[in-house]
Amino acid sequence: MERDQAHPVQTEPSPPDPLPPDPMHAARLQSIRSAYAQRILALAGLAPGVGLGSEIAAAFASIPREDFVCPPPWKTITPGTHIPATSGDPAILYQDVLVPLGAAHGLNNGQPSLHALCLNALAPQKGECAVHVGAGTGYYTAILAMLVGSSGHVDAYEIEPELARRAAALLAGFPQVAVHSRSGAEAPLPACDLLYVNAAAVEPLALWLDALRPHGRLLFPLEPDNQDGKMLLVTRNPDGSWPARFLCGVQFVACAGAQNAQAARALSDALWKRSGSQVRHLHRNNQPDDSCWCAGRDWWLSMR
Repeated sequence: MERDQAHPVQTEPSPPDPLPPDPMHAARLQSIRSAYAQRILALAGLAPGVGLGSEIAAAFASIPREDFVCPPPWKTITPGTHIPATSGDPAILYQDVLVPLGAAHGLNNGQPSLHALCLNALAPQKGECAVHVGAGTGYYTAILAMLVGSSGHVDAYEIEPELARRAAALLAGFPQVAVHSRSGAEAPLPACDLLYVNAAAVEPLALWLDALRPHGRLLFPLEPDNQDGKMLLVTRNPDGSWPARFLCGVQFVACAGAQNAQAARALSDALWKRSGSQVRHLHRNNQPDDSCWCAGRDWWLSMR
C-alpha cells in the first residue's frame, strides 16, 4: 500500500556523528591507570614487578574502571571514613576507593587494594577454572579473567538481575567468562581451581568446598550480617586436609543463602573473644576438640 502523499511521514533528525576519540585524553587515562596499579599493589604489600604481582598490576592498569560503574559524575567513598567525593573526571576512580554501583542494598565496586591482596592469595594460574560469587558488574571478574588467561575459564554469579545484565554486556569481550544471573550459594556450581566470594557468609558452604578440585582454593568473607568479619582462605589438599588462614578484616554485604542465625551467633562470639591469627585448619565434621576456634554445622576451624 502506498502512503498518502498529502501527509509525508515525519522522521527524527539523524544523530550527529560521534566525536572521534581524543588520543590525548586516552593517553592521560592510561597513564593514570598505570600509576593507580602501582599504588594499589603497594598498598596491598605486593611487589608489582615480581611474579604474580606483575600480572595483577597489568590487569589493574588495563581494565577501565569507569566502564563498570555508574555514568558520571562519579561518587567515591574512602573506606574507613565514609567521606564521599564527586567528580566528572574519571581520574577520581583510580584511587583506593569504593564506588557505588547504583543498585539496591548499597552495593559498591569494592576497594582495589583489598581485591589485589585477595587475588594474590588465591594465586590464579593460566588455564585454571575460577568461580566468582558476587560479581557485581564484573570489574574484578575481568581482572580475574586476565589472570587465568584465554586458556582458563571464569564462571561469574550475580544475584541482582540488573548488575548481572550489565556484567554480561561488559564482559562480552572475554570469551573465557560466563555470567550467571543467580545466586552463587545455590547448586549447581562447576568444579573449579579457585572460588572467590565477594559477599559475606557465616560459614564455609559445603557447596563451595565440594566444588574445589584437589589443590583448589576458596576465599570468602567469614562475617555475620552487619558486623565486621575476616577474609578466610581455605585450600583443599589431595590428602583430605583443609589448611585455612585469615588474611585480613573485611566488611561485605551478606550473601543470600549463606547466613543463618545459629552460625552467626557462634561466629560473632569467636570474633569477639579470639584472635583469628591462630587459625590453621578447617575440619568437615561435628567433632571439635580443644583447639576449636569456631564450630558450625559439619565444620569447625582449629588453631592447630
